[in-house]
Amino acid sequence: MASTRWWKDEVVYQVYPRSFQDTNDDGIGDLNGITQRLDYIKALGVTTIWISPVYKSPMVDMGYDIADYQSIDPQFGTMDDFDHLLAEAKKRGLKVIMDLVVNHSSDQHDWFQQALADPNSKYRDYYIFKHTDDGKVPNNWRSIFGGSTWTEVPSEPGTYYFHTFAPQQPDLNWENPELREEIYSMINWWLDKGISGFRIDAITHLKKDLDWASIEPDGEDGLANVVKKGQNRPGLDKFLIELKQKTFDKYDAMTVGEAYGVPTADMPKFIGPDGYFSMIFDFSYFNIEVNNVDEWYRGRSNWHVKDLKKLLFDSQSAIKSADGWTANVIENHDQSRALSKFIKDPKYQTPVAAKALATMYYFLRGIPFIYQGQELGAKNFKRSDISEFNDISSINNYQTGIKIGMKKDDVLDLINFKSRDNARVPMQWDGSKFGGFSDNEPWLEMGNDRDGINVADESNDSESVLKFYQHLNMLRKDPMYRDVIVEGSLEQVETPDDVVGYRRAINKQSLLVFVNLGEETEEINFTGNYEFVLSNARTYTEMKPGQVNLKPYEAVVLFENNR
Repeated sequence: MASTRWWKDEVVYQVYPRSFQDTNDDGIGDLNGITQRLDYIKALGVTTIWISPVYKSPMVDMGYDIADYQSIDPQFGTMDDFDHLLAEAKKRGLKVIMDLVVNHSSDQHDWFQQALADPNSKYRDYYIFKHTDDGKVPNNWRSIFGGSTWTEVPSEPGTYYFHTFAPQQPDLNWENPELREEIYSMINWWLDKGISGFRIDAITHLKKDLDWASIEPDGEDGLANVVKKGQNRPGLDKFLIELKQKTFDKYDAMTVGEAYGVPTADMPKFIGPDGYFSMIFDFSYFNIEVNNVDEWYRGRSNWHVKDLKKLLFDSQSAIKSADGWTANVIENHDQSRALSKFIKDPKYQTPVAAKALATMYYFLRGIPFIYQGQELGAKNFKRSDISEFNDISSINNYQTGIKIGMKKDDVLDLINFKSRDNARVPMQWDGSKFGGFSDNEPWLEMGNDRDGINVADESNDSESVLKFYQHLNMLRKDPMYRDVIVEGSLEQVETPDDVVGYRRAINKQSLLVFVNLGEETEEINFTGNYEFVLSNARTYTEMKPGQVNLKPYEAVVLFENNR
């Protein structure tokens, strides 16, 4: 059945459980910590919680390496704790979606352990193994986390297994129907529990080119990025159609695909009225700040606001053409903080700028996602040595940079700028040593630019970033504005290079959004009888007809109602 699109009114809050709230004083966040903070999440005005992986895992990639899909890792609690969280969320009218990681498992998963133990086991075909007689790996593909995609099987010289990501994350063999059925059964087990859907990890990697051929190297290591042979490849549609029919469709589930690299022409298949997923993340401008999305050591990019605008509006145009929905984001667990990323000059990395970025993305067509701490205006940290990092991708990028001759300080500067650990530091509930996250030393060091950036302080400040996000969520539910924000069309408005401007419109209602992301005051002219709705910097008591002046990093939202 086609989706009813019930989810188009949702606002989603992403929780990274390990860093959200510790309730048993081991320095690690847990499921009971999420339950404890449900009233805060509800008060923020969101309607759905996305919980990053809490499955049993050795945590090589912080839970995205799953050892048992139907068990809770003990550091997060128990399945009873999860069931309690789900029940308490429902009492508050909050839905819960889980992370679904089915491109790969952990190398500690029972399937993989049995595949290693017995080459003739059926589980050998649950993964991808290749044998060579020349002592060389099967091809020259480079993994997302660096190095070859092939690791030799212990005690089997010349036999290798395939991994798009880390060696501890062997790829599942989606060519095997029996493996696929196991996955579908597991997904339906979770949906039967009462969760509302999934965020689906690395989903465009399921299909690989079965020639397994080496290709032209694209780096000093003689390797080529695996995405050229293992992302959005012909035949992927077969897997995604079957996945949807055998699981999500049966429950009218909300599904959010992490779908990097989807061509515009394929958008209708992914997010159209009968697409594979309810929505996919709009990553169009997510990595604008670096030259390579996976290989950060290649340096920062020299981007400008006009580049950001082009990416943003090209993406919105593709979504419109597909008659689809998107998940709008400026932060998640795999990214550095938006305030530090999109605002280049530290002196402008202020609450005003955090609210400008919120305004820019919140009113786009699609579903707004808020990542924990984003609603506080959190910033990046500054680490002085690679030993202070946990993120596997940060460590691999650092080691690669050093290997090719980069200076330590230069590569460390890039890692500080881009590290996923920036988003994974403990949540800042108050201004105490450990931020109210735990009474003991957290698993990851706190951020070191956090004065006043916490829930306690911002709850008592009417001009805080937190209060601003609460107001945004109120506007989305307000009957006056709901239709134009949720259902309205979107068109770009001509503005100066450093100003993002767009119009949402439906049934003689119109919303104008202007965001100045530059360091000069800009005069904006428009036509129509608009009234002031929202500003990130001040309250307008009056406006000149058809004109507004925006100081650096100021934003304004205007409304016209001709019903």
